[in-house]
Amino acid sequence: MAEDPYEVGRGGSRAFWADSVADAIEERDPDEPIVIKGGVSPSGVPHIGHFNEIMRGYYVAEALRDRGHEVRQVFTADDKDRLRAVPRQLADLDWNVVGLGEVDAGALGRNLGKPYTDIPDPFGCCDSYGAHFTTLLRKSAELVGVDVEFVSNTELYADGEFEAVTRRVLERADRARDVLSEYQNKVDDDYVPFLPQCAECGKITEGVTAVDLDAGEVEYVCEDVEAGDQTIEGCGHEGTATLRDGKLPWRFEWPGQWEILGVDFEPFGKDHAEGSWPSGEDVAENVLDIQPPVPMVYEWFTLDGEPLSSSSGNVITVDEVLDILEPEVFKYFFVKDPRKQRDFSVENVDQLVDEFDRFERRYFDEADGSEDEVELAERAYPMVVDEPREQRVRIPYTFAAVLGMTDDPEQREQIARKEGHIPDDAPEWAVEQALARVERAQEWASLTNNEFNYELKRAEMPDVSFDDATAAALDELADFIAEGHDGEAIQSEIYETAKRNDIDISEFFSAGYRLLFDDTEGPQLGTFIAKLDQEFVVERFRRNE
Repeated sequence: MAEDPYEVGRGGSRAFWADSVADAIEERDPDEPIVIKGGVSPSGVPHIGHFNEIMRGYYVAEALRDRGHEVRQVFTADDKDRLRAVPRQLADLDWNVVGLGEVDAGALGRNLGKPYTDIPDPFGCCDSYGAHFTTLLRKSAELVGVDVEFVSNTELYADGEFEAVTRRVLERADRARDVLSEYQNKVDDDYVPFLPQCAECGKITEGVTAVDLDAGEVEYVCEDVEAGDQTIEGCGHEGTATLRDGKLPWRFEWPGQWEILGVDFEPFGKDHAEGSWPSGEDVAENVLDIQPPVPMVYEWFTLDGEPLSSSSGNVITVDEVLDILEPEVFKYFFVKDPRKQRDFSVENVDQLVDEFDRFERRYFDEADGSEDEVELAERAYPMVVDEPREQRVRIPYTFAAVLGMTDDPEQREQIARKEGHIPDDAPEWAVEQALARVERAQEWASLTNNEFNYELKRAEMPDVSFDDATAAALDELADFIAEGHDGEAIQSEIYETAKRNDIDISEFFSAGYRLLFDDTEGPQLGTFIAKLDQEFVVERFRRNE
Protein backbone atom coordinates (compact mmCIF):
# COMPACT_ATOMS: atom_id res chain seq x y z
CA MET A 1 0.00 0.00 0.00
CA ALA A 2 1.25 3.47 -0.90
CA GLU A 3 1.87 6.29 1.53
CA ASP A 4 -1.00 8.36 2.91
CA PRO A 5 -1.40 11.25 0.40
CA TYR A 6 -2.39 13.58 3.24
CA GLU A 7 0.84 12.86 5.13
CA VAL A 8 3.44 12.89 2.37
CA GLY A 9 5.35 16.16 2.55
CA ARG A 10 4.04 16.98 6.02
CA GLY A 11 6.06 17.33 9.20
CA GLY A 12 9.55 16.05 9.80
CA SER A 13 12.57 18.30 10.07
CA ARG A 14 12.25 19.86 6.63
CA ALA A 15 11.27 23.51 6.28
CA PHE A 16 10.27 23.02 2.63
CA TRP A 17 7.50 20.54 1.88
CA ALA A 18 9.15 19.51 -1.42
CA ASP A 19 12.16 18.14 0.47
CA SER A 20 9.87 16.00 2.61
CA VAL A 21 8.28 14.61 -0.56
CA ALA A 22 11.73 13.97 -2.03
CA ASP A 23 12.60 12.02 1.13
CA ALA A 24 9.55 9.78 0.62
CA ILE A 25 10.52 9.14 -3.01
CA GLU A 26 14.13 8.33 -2.14
CA GLU A 27 13.00 5.84 0.49
CA ARG A 28 11.72 3.68 -2.36
CA ASP A 29 15.13 3.69 -4.08
CA PRO A 30 13.56 4.30 -7.53
CA ASP A 31 15.25 3.68 -10.86
CA GLU A 32 16.37 6.74 -12.77
CA PRO A 33 15.18 8.89 -14.30
CA ILE A 34 12.72 9.49 -11.49
CA VAL A 35 9.37 10.29 -13.13
CA ILE A 36 7.11 12.99 -11.72
CA LYS A 37 3.70 13.41 -13.32
CA GLY A 38 0.76 15.73 -13.36
CA GLY A 39 -2.19 15.87 -15.69
CA VAL A 40 -5.54 17.41 -16.50
CA SER A 41 -8.27 17.04 -19.04
CA PRO A 42 -7.96 19.98 -21.50
CA SER A 43 -11.64 20.82 -21.23
CA GLY A 44 -11.47 24.62 -21.22
CA VAL A 45 -9.55 27.71 -20.19
CA PRO A 46 -6.56 26.57 -18.10
CA HIS A 47 -6.33 28.57 -14.88
CA ILE A 48 -3.94 28.82 -11.95
CA GLY A 49 -5.65 25.89 -10.23
CA HIS A 50 -4.61 23.63 -13.11
CA PHE A 51 -1.12 25.03 -12.72
CA ASN A 52 -0.93 23.38 -9.31
CA GLU A 53 -0.36 20.12 -11.20
CA ILE A 54 2.77 21.55 -12.79
CA MET A 55 4.26 23.62 -9.96
CA ARG A 56 3.91 21.04 -7.17
CA GLY A 57 5.75 18.57 -9.38
CA TYR A 58 8.31 21.19 -10.38
CA TYR A 59 9.49 21.85 -6.83
CA VAL A 60 9.80 18.15 -6.04
CA ALA A 61 11.72 17.64 -9.29
CA GLU A 62 14.09 20.47 -8.39
CA ALA A 63 14.60 19.11 -4.87
CA LEU A 64 15.57 15.73 -6.34
CA ARG A 65 17.85 17.28 -8.96
CA ASP A 66 19.64 19.17 -6.19
CA ARG A 67 20.41 15.76 -4.69
CA GLY A 68 21.98 14.56 -7.93
CA HIS A 69 19.07 12.58 -9.37
CA GLU A 70 18.02 12.51 -13.00
CA VAL A 71 14.38 13.57 -13.14
CA ARG A 72 11.75 13.51 -15.87
CA GLN A 73 8.74 15.75 -15.26
CA VAL A 74 5.82 14.82 -17.49
CA PHE A 75 2.33 16.20 -17.81
CA THR A 76 -0.43 14.15 -19.40
CA ALA A 77 -3.13 15.85 -21.39
CA ASP A 78 -6.09 13.54 -20.82
CA ASP A 79 -7.34 14.53 -24.23
CA LYS A 80 -9.12 11.32 -25.18
CA ASP A 81 -11.74 12.13 -22.55
CA ARG A 82 -15.15 12.98 -23.94
CA LEU A 83 -16.49 16.55 -24.03
CA ARG A 84 -19.19 16.37 -21.37
CA ALA A 85 -20.49 19.95 -21.44
CA VAL A 86 -20.02 23.19 -23.37
CA PRO A 87 -17.93 25.61 -21.26
CA ARG A 88 -19.09 29.16 -20.68
CA GLN A 89 -15.81 30.72 -21.77
CA LEU A 90 -12.90 29.90 -24.06
CA ALA A 91 -9.53 31.53 -24.70
CA ASP A 92 -7.52 32.03 -27.88
CA LEU A 93 -3.76 31.42 -27.99
CA ASP A 94 -3.15 35.04 -26.99
CA TRP A 95 -5.10 34.39 -23.78
CA ASN A 96 -8.04 36.55 -24.81
CA VAL A 97 -10.96 35.03 -22.92
CA VAL A 98 -14.17 35.11 -24.95
CA GLY A 99 -17.76 34.06 -24.46
CA LEU A 100 -19.40 31.39 -26.54
CA GLY A 101 -21.11 34.02 -28.66
CA GLU A 102 -17.72 34.85 -30.19
CA VAL A 103 -17.04 31.30 -31.43
CA ASP A 104 -19.09 28.53 -33.03
CA ALA A 105 -20.64 27.22 -29.83
CA GLY A 106 -23.14 25.18 -31.83
CA ALA A 107 -20.30 23.12 -33.24
CA LEU A 108 -19.17 22.32 -29.70
CA GLY A 109 -22.67 21.23 -28.74
CA ARG A 110 -22.82 18.92 -31.73
CA ASN A 111 -19.56 17.28 -30.60
CA LEU A 112 -20.59 16.39 -27.06
CA GLY A 113 -19.40 12.90 -26.24
CA LYS A 114 -16.42 12.96 -28.60
CA PRO A 115 -12.78 13.02 -27.48
CA TYR A 116 -11.27 16.50 -27.20
CA THR A 117 -8.78 15.62 -29.94
CA ASP A 118 -11.60 14.79 -32.37
CA ILE A 119 -13.34 18.14 -31.94
CA PRO A 120 -12.36 21.04 -34.23
CA ASP A 121 -10.53 23.93 -32.59
CA PRO A 122 -13.14 26.71 -32.10
CA PHE A 123 -10.45 29.24 -33.06
CA GLY A 124 -9.20 27.33 -36.08
CA CYS A 125 -5.54 27.58 -35.08
CA CYS A 126 -4.73 24.13 -33.69
CA ASP A 127 -5.38 20.58 -34.80
CA SER A 128 -8.22 20.12 -32.33
CA TYR A 129 -10.05 21.47 -29.31
CA GLY A 130 -7.81 19.35 -27.10
CA ALA A 131 -4.62 20.50 -28.82
CA HIS A 132 -5.68 24.13 -28.41
CA PHE A 133 -6.09 23.99 -24.63
CA THR A 134 -3.06 21.75 -24.17
CA THR A 135 -1.07 24.42 -26.04
CA LEU A 136 -2.27 27.02 -23.54
CA LEU A 137 -1.14 24.81 -20.66
CA ARG A 138 2.25 24.37 -22.31
CA LYS A 139 2.54 28.13 -22.82
CA SER A 140 1.68 28.65 -19.13
CA ALA A 141 4.69 26.56 -18.14
CA GLU A 142 6.92 28.41 -20.60
CA LEU A 143 5.82 31.78 -19.24
CA VAL A 144 7.16 30.96 -15.79
CA GLY A 145 10.21 29.09 -17.06
CA VAL A 146 9.23 25.54 -16.05
CA ASP A 147 10.41 22.80 -18.41
CA VAL A 148 7.75 20.09 -18.63
CA GLU A 149 7.32 17.25 -21.12
CA PHE A 150 3.70 17.13 -22.35
CA VAL A 151 2.24 13.74 -23.26
CA SER A 152 -1.02 13.23 -25.15
CA ASN A 153 -3.25 10.38 -24.00
CA THR A 154 -4.73 10.20 -27.48
CA GLU A 155 -1.28 9.59 -28.92
CA LEU A 156 -0.50 6.96 -26.28
CA TYR A 157 -3.60 5.04 -27.32
CA ALA A 158 -2.93 5.51 -31.03
CA ASP A 159 0.67 4.35 -30.68
CA GLY A 160 -0.39 1.22 -28.84
CA GLU A 161 1.20 2.26 -25.53
CA PHE A 162 -2.04 1.48 -23.68
CA GLU A 163 -2.75 -1.77 -25.46
CA ALA A 164 -0.95 -4.13 -23.06
CA VAL A 165 -2.51 -2.43 -20.03
CA THR A 166 -5.96 -2.48 -21.61
CA ARG A 167 -5.62 -6.16 -22.45
CA ARG A 168 -4.57 -7.00 -18.88
CA VAL A 169 -7.55 -5.10 -17.43
CA LEU A 170 -9.95 -6.94 -19.75
CA GLU A 171 -8.32 -10.30 -19.02
CA ARG A 172 -8.95 -9.60 -15.35
CA ALA A 173 -12.38 -8.08 -15.87
CA ASP A 174 -13.90 -9.99 -12.94
CA ARG A 175 -11.19 -8.72 -10.63
CA ALA A 176 -11.57 -5.21 -12.08
CA ARG A 177 -15.31 -5.30 -11.42
CA ASP A 178 -14.79 -6.44 -7.84
CA VAL A 179 -12.32 -3.64 -7.18
CA LEU A 180 -14.36 -0.90 -8.83
CA SER A 181 -17.61 -1.98 -7.17
CA GLU A 182 -16.11 -0.80 -3.88
CA TYR A 183 -16.06 2.75 -5.26
CA GLN A 184 -18.95 2.94 -7.76
CA ASN A 185 -22.51 1.74 -7.29
CA LYS A 186 -23.29 1.30 -10.98
CA VAL A 187 -20.84 -1.58 -11.47
CA ASP A 188 -22.75 -4.81 -12.15
CA ASP A 189 -21.96 -8.24 -13.58
CA ASP A 190 -22.24 -6.90 -17.14
CA TYR A 191 -19.78 -4.05 -16.60
CA VAL A 192 -16.82 -4.05 -19.00
CA PRO A 193 -13.86 -1.75 -18.17
CA PHE A 194 -13.46 -0.36 -21.69
CA LEU A 195 -15.06 2.56 -23.54
CA PRO A 196 -15.09 2.06 -27.32
CA GLN A 197 -15.30 4.96 -29.72
CA CYS A 198 -18.20 4.65 -32.12
CA ALA A 199 -17.00 4.35 -35.72
CA GLU A 200 -20.22 5.99 -36.94
CA CYS A 201 -20.62 9.13 -34.78
CA GLY A 202 -17.21 9.32 -33.08
CA LYS A 203 -18.57 9.44 -29.53
CA ILE A 204 -17.09 7.53 -26.60
CA THR A 205 -19.73 5.01 -25.57
CA GLU A 206 -20.19 2.41 -22.84
CA GLY A 207 -22.24 -0.24 -24.62
CA VAL A 208 -19.75 -3.13 -24.88
CA THR A 209 -21.61 -6.35 -25.79
CA ALA A 210 -18.71 -8.78 -26.30
CA VAL A 211 -14.94 -9.00 -25.87
CA ASP A 212 -12.59 -11.06 -28.07
CA LEU A 213 -9.10 -10.76 -26.61
CA ASP A 214 -7.61 -13.18 -29.12
CA ALA A 215 -8.59 -10.76 -31.87
CA GLY A 216 -8.00 -7.73 -29.65
CA GLU A 217 -11.50 -6.43 -30.35
CA VAL A 218 -14.75 -5.54 -28.61
CA GLU A 219 -18.26 -5.39 -30.01
CA TYR A 220 -20.47 -2.50 -28.96
CA VAL A 221 -23.71 -0.62 -29.38
CA CYS A 222 -23.47 3.17 -29.36
CA GLU A 223 -25.89 3.95 -26.55
CA ASP A 224 -26.85 6.99 -24.51
CA VAL A 225 -24.38 8.13 -21.85
CA GLU A 226 -25.17 10.06 -18.69
CA ALA A 227 -22.88 13.09 -18.27
CA GLY A 228 -23.64 14.91 -15.06
CA ASP A 229 -27.21 16.19 -15.25
CA GLN A 230 -27.58 15.63 -18.99
CA THR A 231 -27.72 12.72 -21.40
CA ILE A 232 -25.42 12.47 -24.42
CA GLU A 233 -27.37 10.57 -27.02
CA GLY A 234 -25.77 7.64 -28.78
CA CYS A 235 -26.46 6.94 -32.45
CA GLY A 236 -27.38 3.26 -31.97
CA HIS A 237 -24.65 2.01 -34.30
CA GLU A 238 -23.48 -1.57 -33.72
CA GLY A 239 -19.83 -2.12 -34.48
CA THR A 240 -16.45 -3.56 -33.60
CA ALA A 241 -13.53 -1.62 -32.11
CA THR A 242 -9.91 -2.59 -31.54
CA LEU A 243 -8.26 -1.95 -28.19
CA ARG A 244 -6.81 1.22 -29.70
CA ASP A 245 -10.24 2.44 -30.83
CA GLY A 246 -11.40 3.54 -27.45
CA LYS A 247 -10.08 4.10 -23.96
CA LEU A 248 -10.05 2.81 -20.42
CA PRO A 249 -12.41 4.40 -17.89
CA TRP A 250 -10.62 7.02 -15.83
CA ARG A 251 -10.25 4.87 -12.71
CA PHE A 252 -8.28 2.34 -14.77
CA GLU A 253 -6.64 4.79 -17.14
CA TRP A 254 -4.91 6.75 -14.37
CA PRO A 255 -3.12 3.66 -12.94
CA GLY A 256 -2.42 2.66 -16.54
CA GLN A 257 -0.53 5.92 -17.01
CA TRP A 258 1.56 5.13 -13.93
CA GLU A 259 2.68 1.86 -15.49
CA ILE A 260 3.25 3.16 -19.02
CA LEU A 261 5.22 6.22 -17.92
CA GLY A 262 6.90 4.62 -14.91
CA VAL A 263 5.57 7.29 -12.55
CA ASP A 264 7.28 7.63 -9.15
CA PHE A 265 5.37 10.64 -7.77
CA GLU A 266 2.13 12.40 -8.58
CA PRO A 267 0.40 15.23 -6.71
CA PHE A 268 -3.35 15.67 -7.05
CA GLY A 269 -6.23 17.76 -5.76
CA LYS A 270 -8.39 16.79 -2.82
CA ASP A 271 -11.21 15.71 -5.17
CA HIS A 272 -9.01 12.85 -6.38
CA ALA A 273 -7.80 12.14 -2.85
CA GLU A 274 -11.32 11.21 -1.78
CA GLY A 275 -12.34 9.30 -4.91
CA SER A 276 -9.92 8.45 -7.68
CA TRP A 277 -6.80 7.89 -5.55
CA PRO A 278 -8.16 5.09 -3.31
CA SER A 279 -9.55 3.25 -6.34
CA GLY A 280 -6.40 3.95 -8.38
CA GLU A 281 -4.22 2.53 -5.63
CA ASP A 282 -6.49 -0.54 -5.45
CA VAL A 283 -6.46 -1.03 -9.23
CA ALA A 284 -2.68 -0.62 -9.40
CA GLU A 285 -2.03 -3.23 -6.71
CA ASN A 286 -4.85 -5.71 -7.33
CA VAL A 287 -5.54 -5.49 -11.06
CA LEU A 288 -2.33 -4.32 -12.70
CA ASP A 289 0.07 -5.75 -10.09
CA ILE A 290 2.15 -2.56 -9.94
CA GLN A 291 3.18 -0.27 -7.11
CA PRO A 292 1.35 3.06 -7.18
CA PRO A 293 3.51 6.19 -7.08
CA VAL A 294 4.21 8.28 -4.02
CA PRO A 295 1.09 10.46 -3.70
CA MET A 296 0.51 13.94 -2.31
CA VAL A 297 -2.76 15.78 -1.96
CA TYR A 298 -2.98 19.53 -2.39
CA GLU A 299 -5.78 21.90 -1.49
CA TRP A 300 -7.62 23.87 -4.15
CA PHE A 301 -7.19 27.57 -4.75
CA THR A 302 -9.98 30.08 -4.64
CA LEU A 303 -10.10 33.31 -6.60
CA ASP A 304 -11.11 36.29 -4.48
CA GLY A 305 -12.92 33.89 -2.18
CA GLU A 306 -14.80 31.92 -4.85
CA PRO A 307 -13.91 28.47 -6.30
CA LEU A 308 -11.92 28.50 -9.52
CA SER A 309 -13.98 26.95 -12.30
CA SER A 310 -13.50 26.86 -16.06
CA SER A 311 -17.09 25.78 -16.57
CA SER A 312 -18.54 28.69 -14.58
CA GLY A 313 -16.05 31.21 -15.97
CA ASN A 314 -14.48 32.13 -12.61
CA VAL A 315 -10.87 31.86 -13.71
CA ILE A 316 -7.62 33.78 -13.83
CA THR A 317 -4.98 32.56 -16.25
CA VAL A 318 -1.23 32.47 -15.82
CA ASP A 319 -0.95 35.11 -18.53
CA GLU A 320 -3.29 37.42 -16.62
CA VAL A 321 -1.38 36.87 -13.38
CA LEU A 322 1.90 37.78 -15.08
CA ASP A 323 0.39 41.09 -16.16
CA ILE A 324 0.44 42.10 -12.49
CA LEU A 325 3.20 39.92 -10.97
CA GLU A 326 6.76 38.99 -11.84
CA PRO A 327 7.09 35.26 -12.65
CA GLU A 328 9.20 34.70 -9.54
CA VAL A 329 6.47 36.14 -7.29
CA PHE A 330 3.91 33.82 -8.87
CA LYS A 331 6.26 30.84 -8.48
CA TYR A 332 6.70 31.78 -4.82
CA PHE A 333 2.93 31.41 -4.36
CA PHE A 334 3.39 27.65 -4.87
CA VAL A 335 6.21 27.42 -2.33
CA LYS A 336 3.58 27.68 0.38
CA ASP A 337 2.24 24.56 2.11
CA PRO A 338 0.09 22.74 -0.48
CA ARG A 339 -2.22 21.32 2.17
CA LYS A 340 -3.60 24.73 3.14
CA GLN A 341 -6.28 26.29 0.99
CA ARG A 342 -5.00 29.48 -0.61
CA ASP A 343 -7.00 32.38 -1.92
CA PHE A 344 -5.50 34.24 -4.83
CA SER A 345 -6.80 37.73 -4.23
CA VAL A 346 -6.25 40.11 -7.11
CA GLU A 347 -7.33 43.00 -4.93
CA ASN A 348 -4.73 42.16 -2.27
CA VAL A 349 -1.93 41.01 -4.54
CA ASP A 350 0.32 43.71 -3.07
CA GLN A 351 0.43 41.66 0.14
CA LEU A 352 1.72 38.63 -1.78
CA VAL A 353 4.45 40.76 -3.36
CA ASP A 354 5.48 42.16 0.03
CA GLU A 355 5.66 38.60 1.36
CA PHE A 356 7.85 37.53 -1.55
CA ASP A 357 10.14 40.52 -1.03
CA ARG A 358 10.67 39.50 2.61
CA PHE A 359 11.28 35.90 1.50
CA GLU A 360 13.92 37.16 -0.93
CA ARG A 361 15.58 39.41 1.64
CA ARG A 362 15.83 36.50 4.07
CA TYR A 363 17.79 34.55 1.47
CA PHE A 364 20.31 37.39 1.28
CA ASP A 365 20.38 37.85 5.09
CA GLU A 366 18.71 41.24 4.74
CA ALA A 367 15.60 40.47 6.80
CA ASP A 368 14.86 38.66 10.03
CA GLY A 369 12.70 35.60 10.25
CA SER A 370 12.12 32.47 12.27
CA GLU A 371 14.51 29.56 11.86
CA ASP A 372 12.02 27.79 9.58
CA GLU A 373 11.42 30.93 7.51
CA VAL A 374 15.13 31.45 6.95
CA GLU A 375 15.67 27.78 6.10
CA LEU A 376 12.75 27.87 3.67
CA ALA A 377 14.20 30.90 1.92
CA GLU A 378 17.66 29.36 1.70
CA ARG A 379 16.21 26.15 0.26
CA ALA A 380 13.44 27.35 -2.06
CA TYR A 381 14.58 30.77 -3.31
CA PRO A 382 17.09 29.37 -5.86
CA MET A 383 14.22 27.36 -7.35
CA VAL A 384 12.00 30.43 -7.56
CA VAL A 385 14.36 32.75 -9.46
CA ASP A 386 16.39 32.03 -12.56
CA GLU A 387 19.59 33.22 -10.91
CA PRO A 388 20.02 34.60 -7.37
CA ARG A 389 21.70 38.00 -7.75
CA GLU A 390 22.48 39.99 -4.64
CA GLN A 391 22.42 43.33 -6.45
CA ARG A 392 18.77 42.92 -7.47
CA VAL A 393 16.47 45.81 -6.50
CA ARG A 394 12.81 45.58 -5.53
CA ILE A 395 10.62 48.66 -5.38
CA PRO A 396 7.77 48.13 -2.88
CA TYR A 397 4.70 47.18 -4.88
CA THR A 398 2.36 49.92 -3.67
CA PHE A 399 5.10 52.51 -4.20
CA ALA A 400 5.52 51.10 -7.71
CA ALA A 401 1.78 51.70 -8.14
CA VAL A 402 2.30 55.31 -7.04
CA LEU A 403 5.08 55.66 -9.62
CA GLY A 404 2.66 54.27 -12.20
CA MET A 405 0.48 57.33 -11.68
CA THR A 406 2.96 59.26 -13.81
CA ASP A 407 3.90 58.20 -17.34
CA ASP A 408 7.38 59.72 -17.40
CA PRO A 409 9.98 56.88 -17.05
CA GLU A 410 12.75 59.29 -16.08
CA GLN A 411 10.61 60.87 -13.39
CA ARG A 412 9.71 57.43 -12.06
CA GLU A 413 13.38 56.57 -11.68
CA GLN A 414 14.22 59.95 -10.13
CA ILE A 415 11.49 59.58 -7.50
CA ALA A 416 12.46 55.98 -6.72
CA ARG A 417 16.11 57.01 -6.26
CA LYS A 418 15.15 60.05 -4.19
CA GLU A 419 13.07 57.89 -1.85
CA GLY A 420 15.92 55.40 -1.47
CA HIS A 421 14.30 52.53 -3.35
CA ILE A 422 17.08 52.45 -5.95
CA PRO A 423 20.64 52.62 -4.54
CA ASP A 424 23.16 54.88 -6.23
CA ASP A 425 25.39 51.92 -7.07
CA ALA A 426 22.64 49.72 -8.50
CA PRO A 427 23.69 48.20 -11.85
CA GLU A 428 21.69 49.07 -14.94
CA TRP A 429 20.10 45.62 -15.22
CA ALA A 430 18.85 45.86 -11.63
CA VAL A 431 17.35 49.32 -12.20
CA GLU A 432 15.61 48.12 -15.35
CA GLN A 433 14.13 45.09 -13.59
CA ALA A 434 13.07 47.16 -10.60
CA LEU A 435 11.22 49.69 -12.72
CA ALA A 436 9.52 46.91 -14.68
CA ARG A 437 7.43 46.31 -11.56
CA VAL A 438 5.85 49.73 -12.09
CA GLU A 439 4.04 48.58 -15.23
CA ARG A 440 2.66 45.54 -13.42
CA ALA A 441 1.54 47.60 -10.44
CA GLN A 442 -0.08 50.10 -12.78
CA GLU A 443 -1.97 47.25 -14.47
CA TRP A 444 -3.07 46.02 -11.04
CA ALA A 445 -4.38 49.49 -10.15
CA SER A 446 -6.35 49.62 -13.38
CA LEU A 447 -7.67 46.08 -13.02
CA THR A 448 -8.94 46.61 -9.48
CA ASN A 449 -9.75 50.32 -9.89
CA ASN A 450 -8.09 50.94 -6.55
CA GLU A 451 -6.68 54.07 -4.93
CA PHE A 452 -3.73 54.14 -7.35
CA ASN A 453 -5.89 54.23 -10.46
CA TYR A 454 -5.62 58.00 -10.85
CA GLU A 455 -3.34 60.28 -12.80
CA LEU A 456 -1.14 62.13 -10.34
CA LYS A 457 -0.32 65.60 -11.64
CA ARG A 458 3.37 65.60 -10.84
CA ALA A 459 4.81 67.53 -13.76
CA GLU A 460 3.05 70.78 -12.91
CA MET A 461 0.56 71.97 -10.37
CA PRO A 462 -3.05 72.19 -11.59
CA ASP A 463 -4.39 75.68 -12.21
CA VAL A 464 -6.24 76.12 -8.91
CA SER A 465 -6.90 78.95 -6.49
CA PHE A 466 -8.25 78.96 -2.95
CA ASP A 467 -9.71 81.48 -0.53
CA ASP A 468 -7.54 82.68 2.35
CA ALA A 469 -8.99 80.27 4.91
CA THR A 470 -8.43 77.23 2.69
CA ALA A 471 -4.93 78.38 1.75
CA ALA A 472 -4.01 78.77 5.43
CA ALA A 473 -5.48 75.33 6.23
CA LEU A 474 -3.45 73.74 3.42
CA ASP A 475 -0.27 75.32 4.81
CA GLU A 476 -1.05 73.92 8.26
CA LEU A 477 -1.67 70.47 6.81
CA ALA A 478 1.59 70.66 4.85
CA ASP A 479 3.49 71.40 8.08
CA PHE A 480 1.86 68.41 9.75
CA ILE A 481 2.75 66.10 6.84
CA ALA A 482 6.36 67.37 6.93
CA GLU A 483 6.63 66.01 10.48
CA GLY A 484 6.42 62.45 9.10
CA HIS A 485 3.09 61.18 10.41
CA ASP A 486 1.43 57.99 9.14
CA GLY A 487 -1.67 57.81 6.96
CA GLU A 488 -4.17 57.38 9.77
CA ALA A 489 -2.81 60.42 11.58
CA ILE A 490 -2.87 62.51 8.40
CA GLN A 491 -6.45 61.48 7.69
CA SER A 492 -7.49 62.55 11.17
CA GLU A 493 -5.57 65.83 10.87
CA ILE A 494 -7.39 66.70 7.65
CA TYR A 495 -10.66 66.74 9.61
CA GLU A 496 -9.15 68.69 12.52
CA THR A 497 -7.52 71.28 10.23
CA ALA A 498 -10.80 71.88 8.41
CA LYS A 499 -12.62 72.37 11.73
CA ARG A 500 -9.99 74.76 13.12
CA ASN A 501 -10.25 76.92 10.02
CA ASP A 502 -14.06 76.70 9.82
CA ILE A 503 -13.94 75.05 6.36
CA ASP A 504 -16.48 72.57 5.07
CA ILE A 505 -14.78 69.16 5.38
CA SER A 506 -15.86 67.93 1.95
CA GLU A 507 -14.57 71.11 0.35
CA PHE A 508 -11.23 70.72 2.12
CA PHE A 509 -10.87 67.17 0.84
CA SER A 510 -11.78 68.46 -2.60
CA ALA A 511 -8.97 71.01 -2.35
CA GLY A 512 -6.49 68.20 -1.73
CA TYR A 513 -7.78 66.19 -4.68
CA ARG A 514 -7.58 69.21 -6.95
CA LEU A 515 -3.94 69.76 -5.99
CA LEU A 516 -2.97 66.14 -6.59
CA PHE A 517 -5.27 64.98 -9.42
CA ASP A 518 -6.95 68.13 -10.78
CA ASP A 519 -10.18 66.45 -9.76
CA THR A 520 -12.71 66.85 -6.96
CA GLU A 521 -12.61 63.26 -5.70
CA GLY A 522 -10.15 60.43 -5.22
CA PRO A 523 -8.90 57.78 -2.79
CA GLN A 524 -8.91 58.13 0.98
CA LEU A 525 -6.72 61.20 1.13
CA GLY A 526 -4.72 60.75 4.32
CA THR A 527 -3.65 57.15 3.79
CA PHE A 528 -2.90 57.86 0.14
CA ILE A 529 -0.76 60.91 0.92
CA ALA A 530 1.33 58.79 3.30
CA LYS A 531 2.26 56.52 0.39
CA LEU A 532 3.60 59.39 -1.72
CA ASP A 533 7.08 60.86 -1.43
CA GLN A 534 6.80 63.37 1.39
CA GLU A 535 8.69 66.26 -0.20
CA PHE A 536 6.39 66.27 -3.22
CA VAL A 537 3.24 66.32 -1.07
CA VAL A 538 4.52 69.08 1.21
CA GLU A 539 5.54 71.30 -1.70
CA ARG A 540 2.26 70.67 -3.51
CA PHE A 541 0.10 71.50 -0.49
CA ARG A 542 2.14 74.69 -0.03
CA ARG A 543 1.28 75.41 -3.70
CA ASN A 544 4.90 75.67 -4.75
CA GLU A 545 5.43 74.97 -8.44
